[in-house]
Amino acid sequence: MTRLYKLRTLALCVAVALSESVSCGAQNPIIQTNFTADPAPLVYNGTVYLYTSHDEEDATGFHMLNWKLYTSTDMVNWTDHGTVASLKTFPWAVQSNDAWAPQAIERNGKFYLYVPISVPERPKNVIAVGVSDSPFGPFKDVLGHPLIDKAIGNIDPTVFVDDDGQAYLYWGNPNLWYVKLNRDMISYSGDIVKVDSKPKNYQEGPWFYKRNSRYYMAYASHCCPEGIGYAMSSNPTGPWEYKGMIMDPDSRSSGNHPGIIDYKGSSYAFGFNYTLNFALTDVHRERRSITLAKFSYNSDGTISTLPWWSKEGVPQVGTLNPFVRVEAETMAWESGPTTGVWTTGVRTAQDDKIGVYVTNITNGDFIKVRGVDFGANQVSSFTASVASASNGGSIELHLDSVDGPKIGSLPVSSTGGWNKWKTKTTTVSGATGAHDLYFLFRGDVTGQLFNFDYWKLSKKGAKQPK
Repeated sequence: MTRLYKLRTLALCVAVALSESVSCGAQNPIIQTNFTADPAPLVYNGTVYLYTSHDEEDATGFHMLNWKLYTSTDMVNWTDHGTVASLKTFPWAVQSNDAWAPQAIERNGKFYLYVPISVPERPKNVIAVGVSDSPFGPFKDVLGHPLIDKAIGNIDPTVFVDDDGQAYLYWGNPNLWYVKLNRDMISYSGDIVKVDSKPKNYQEGPWFYKRNSRYYMAYASHCCPEGIGYAMSSNPTGPWEYKGMIMDPDSRSSGNHPGIIDYKGSSYAFGFNYTLNFALTDVHRERRSITLAKFSYNSDGTISTLPWWSKEGVPQVGTLNPFVRVEAETMAWESGPTTGVWTTGVRTAQDDKIGVYVTNITNGDFIKVRGVDFGANQVSSFTASVASASNGGSIELHLDSVDGPKIGSLPVSSTGGWNKWKTKTTTVSGATGAHDLYFLFRGDVTGQLFNFDYWKLSKKGAKQPK
């Protein structure tokens, strides 16, 4: 890295930090390759599946067409799995907008994605359900019509299956409603019930769950800006007793939407802010970014109020194994060279054949993978799947920072097309123990250098890929 580049990056990182935008070492927001909102985490078989809504880059008001999925096993490196459902999944719905806050749940080996969408006639708001045999989707419309028919405020579904097998679906803005789902999860019995004990300052975005025999209802609270409030009950249908704020409202974010899980012995609250939008412009546009905080419960089950979303995010749970195939779209942070933030960084794209890959790679961009365990003097080579229709460039491997020790560099030449993939290998040395791994992209070409699908490190004596 040149001295000029180092000085420019340092100066810009300081400027960014002072403006309360994204710091160069930040982990919040946790997704930077897309604008994401309305986090809906699901813990299944040791993995966190994070379903999200997606704000389009051209959004001024809300412009939302699909739902995305990210996964993690360490809470800091998130893998992009692309679009798992869209408005096209429900062809009877309005197709131009309104793919709002989702939630997914597993039951008996099937996965159910509940989403609020709109229909052409008024009142427009309905709740639909998609079904898949896999948490990765694609989800399919098995009903051909809404699960919850049109009414004002039929948005933001949250679903939970109780210990006795009874499933509940809550939703609503400005009122809170629920219904008891049948075991098929795509129909219900009994009446739709309006909650008389709607918690104090309830606005929207309910998140219903159970922990240690206590029922919780977290929600977007106050308006506007919105914080996160919560209520508790000894019964899945209430009455709900307001307990306080998980997070107070903050002028830096007009909206919020909770998603709460326990994972590997810790409790986590998801939400969103507008940090990446304001890294691009000082104009408020509905382009949000999902954030994450760790918290704990008091002995009586209540929750102490968290500070506003930190830039640092949460500690890593364990380490990442680099000796198996790792998708290039697995990252803790990514950035571009001109600002030290997201504005010119890499993006992800989705292909029917190979799935999600990293694209929009230009000179000086980087990807940070956090907590990579290199082992004890075992690393000998680095292999990557790449594609390029330009003159290519190189992938430099650095430890702990973009200007940290360089342990290898992989030349990437033209492969004959942006989707003509080739596997390339280079030697690596000097890495032991656990480090953050930075992929620093270099090239002489103005514009895109290459695409990047996956990577893997090999140990000494291991057979090299052809």
